[in-house]
Parts: sequence; C-alpha cells; structure tokens
Amino acid sequence: MAAYIWVVVACISTLKCLLIPSYRSTDFEVHRNWLALTHSLPVSKWYFEDTSEWTLDYPPFFAWFEYVLSQVAVFFDPEMLKVDNLGYASAATVLFQRLSVIVTDLVLAYAVKEFCLTLPKPSIYRREEGMRGWSQPGFILSILLIANFGLLIVDHIHFQYNGFLFGLMLLSITRICQDRTLEGAFWFAVLLNFKHIYVYVAPAYFIYLLRTYCFTASNKDGGVKWTSFSLVRLICLGSVVVSVCALSFGPFIAMGQLPQVLSRLFPFKRGLCHAYWAPNFWALYNVADKALTIIGIKSGVVSGDILKQKASMTAGLVQEFEHTVLPSVPPIATFVMTGLSMMPSLLHLWRYPGGPNGFIRSITLCAFSSFIFGWHVHEKAVLLMIVPLSLLAVQSFKDAQVFLLLSTVGHFSLFPLLFTPAETPIKVCLMIVYTCFCFLCMESCHRSIKQSFSLPYLPLLNPIDTMYIVGLVPLYVYCDIMHPLLGLSEQLAFLPLLLISVYCSVGVIYSWLRLYSNTLKRGGVKVEHSKQD
Repeated sequence: MAAYIWVVVACISTLKCLLIPSYRSTDFEVHRNWLALTHSLPVSKWYFEDTSEWTLDYPPFFAWFEYVLSQVAVFFDPEMLKVDNLGYASAATVLFQRLSVIVTDLVLAYAVKEFCLTLPKPSIYRREEGMRGWSQPGFILSILLIANFGLLIVDHIHFQYNGFLFGLMLLSITRICQDRTLEGAFWFAVLLNFKHIYVYVAPAYFIYLLRTYCFTASNKDGGVKWTSFSLVRLICLGSVVVSVCALSFGPFIAMGQLPQVLSRLFPFKRGLCHAYWAPNFWALYNVADKALTIIGIKSGVVSGDILKQKASMTAGLVQEFEHTVLPSVPPIATFVMTGLSMMPSLLHLWRYPGGPNGFIRSITLCAFSSFIFGWHVHEKAVLLMIVPLSLLAVQSFKDAQVFLLLSTVGHFSLFPLLFTPAETPIKVCLMIVYTCFCFLCMESCHRSIKQSFSLPYLPLLNPIDTMYIVGLVPLYVYCDIMHPLLGLSEQLAFLPLLLISVYCSVGVIYSWLRLYSNTLKRGGVKVEHSKQD
C-alpha cells in the first residue's frame, strides 16, 4: 500500500513543480511578509508589525513555522526577508515559496498513508469480484486527498499551506482511529495553534473524546454510564491540550501581549462576507436583501437614496455594510446560528459515537455548520468539509453520494480564485480530470450497490442531483465567456461572482442537509471506548 501512495506523491509533486510559474494571489506576498518579519524582528514585535497591510494573523505555531522556513529562505534570496521590501517576488523567492509548499505537503502524504492502514479490508464478496489496484479504497482515497483539485489550485497556484495543515488534521484523526487518543489530541491541539480556523471542528473532538475516552463504559441501551467517568483520563487529556497551548501562547502571555495576539486572530471588523461571497446561507441572505430592495424601490416602499448611504455588498470589497431591508447581521448572530446548527450532530455523537466514522461524520457536519452560518467565511473553507468527507466516501455509499455532489460544486465554487486567462485551461482541465476520477472510482468502489433510477444520471447520483451538476456547465459558460462578450464586465462586474456563489450555495446547503439526514438516521451503533489508561 505504501508503495503506490508514494508513486502518487511523486506524480502529483511533478505536476506541482510544473505549476511553479503560474499565477500568484496576494497570499504569496502575505507569506513572504511573514517570512521577513519573523526572520528580521524579535518575537516581541511579530504581532505588532504593520509595515505591510498583510499583518501576521495566524497563531504562534504558524509564526514559528515561517521563522523556520526563513532560515532556509535566506540561502535562496536574502532580499525577500526584508520587512520593507513589499511586493518582492524575485525568481528565487518564487521558487523557494513554491517548493516550501510542495515539501511540507509530505505531511499530508504521510497522514494519508497512515489513515489508509485503518481502512477495513474489502469483504470476501468484493475480493471474489476481483477488486484490486485502482478499485481499492486505499488507492482511491490516496488520489482523492493527495491529488485533491482544491488543494492543487489553492496551495500551488493561488498559494497557501493547506495541504500541510490538513495533514496534521488527518494525522490527528488517524491516531484517534487507532485508539491512540492522547496522541490524536496532541496533534489536533498543535493544528489549532497553527491555524485557528480548525476551531470549527473542535466541538466534535471535545464531545467524542469526552464520551469515548473520559467515560469508560456504557449502559445496556448504549447510553453513557455516568459512574464510569475517569477524572484521571480527563486530566491527562486536558494536560496534553493545555501544554500545547501554553507552549504556543506562553511567551506572548509572559510579555503581556495576549490581547494583541487575539485581536489579530479574531478581527470582527471585516464584515459578514468575504469579497467573493462564500457559497453559504449568507450569500442567499444577501441576494434576498438585494431583491427585496429592488422590489421596494420600484414599488416606492424603499427610497433609492438609502443605497447611497450604505456600503454596497456587491462592490466586491472586504468591508462592513448594512442590509437595506432585511436585518443586518452582527457577529454574535452568526455564532449562535452556527452553534445551534451543530447541536443535533453533537447530541447524536454523544448518544451514538459509532466509532471513528461517527466521529469523522460529526467533524464534517461541524465544518459544514461553520461554513454555512459563520462570520466572514472564506470560499476556500469549503475544503474543510470536502477533505474529511473523502474519508467516509470510500467506505459508505450514501456518504459517497454526498461527497460527489459537494466535491463537484465546492471545487467549482473555487474557480473565481483563478481569473487570469493563462490559468483558465489549467483549472478547467484539472477540474474535469479530478471530477471524472471521483465519479468513476466511487462507482467502482460501490458497484455492488444496486440503484433503481431509470433516467440518465451520473454514477451514484439521482436525476435531480445530476441535473444540478450539469447546470454548472452553462453557469461557467455564461460567467467566463458570455458575460465578457456581452460587454457587461464593467457595469455588472460582480454578477458572475454572485451567480456562482448563489448557485453553489444551493448545492452546499443541500449536501449539508443530506449528510445530516444520513447521520441522524444512524443509531444504536455500539459505543467503542478507548483502551488507553
């Protein structure tokens, strides 16, 4: 198994090297600036430095990660490590930063290899059917994750380090699946101190570890046996998490800088939505407000002057704005809605932990809830659902159905990140190849499941889901081809982004409801408690 995974890594790494000269977003300059400030300034100034508008806003472990990278970067081009060298992008700088992403992706490859070892072996029926090679769940999963379309364009064209971070997340999940609970908790705590967006899935970790590790027995009906609570285990688990956080934030607490660090990590003045709306509930909410405003103006109920007094939410800028007709949404409202939408999943996880797969399913649902109802959600956060759902797709037919829908629409929603002509054929070809692989391999993996649909449909999907997926084609044709040809790029510049966001929002929310329905129907699964002391 390990052999073919490393073959996949070699092939995909070669592709990543070919992408080195491709388009780079402002995130490239963000990370170059972080290399410079962590290399050139003392620790006490890291979270105060503001020469660049791209100030350090990741947790301390990521700052130290940039510091370590900078010790190598100095051998490529010392000029990139000057704080006032804004926008610097020499050939050596580009090469180093691109290679740093490729090399750190090996963490993801290792985690994938480890998780594949936990997958159940194919049943006798599947082995007799001749299941081998590319039909094996382990091989399929390695492609789904290592060659993930979203990670390729976000990390290796747009520029970020998500592959490395997802590697830490997957390693944490794997250790918990292997009943190495404290190690799994350790890696998740490390992950949180690299990038705090993963706090989205922390509730699933908390509930699952409390239920299966701190409580050591269950009643006959599967409910928790309250007298089995182990204070020693809780202290051990808490000690691991607190120790990691103390190592991360301790120096800044000692310097009295914790408020400054937290203000950088959680800036609530960026507005409800990102410049390009993530395909979530708030995209639909914004459109509803816009539609009601237009109707109100035409009917004379709303004054046209009100639009001049408020920031436009379709200006394509990161800013705060107020809705015109519908109530404006404060951060606390998104926090409450996110928490409430997670609650059924967490309660079900508590009642029916269902082993590792129940845990992974809850992680995915928590990520869904945070993406759909969260404050200032970035479109790239859709990967936080796609990646863990990949782990379930190779094991469950119903999860595979949701994965195919979410993966296709979620990855399509990332298209606006690459808007330059040179990258258009790259993103389209990579998307087509990866999506076709997903459908063909999921069909191969679950071919023993009989379907009853008589109309033409994509593998594993019903006709309605198929029509929705096919609808992405005319949407792309209009947004990338027809809209510019019609000369609307100036007066309706935000329209393509709005259409993609709204159309994809429907698919994302529908996928969330489907996964929730599948999850809540699962019950009575035997609780598996950790055997660790």
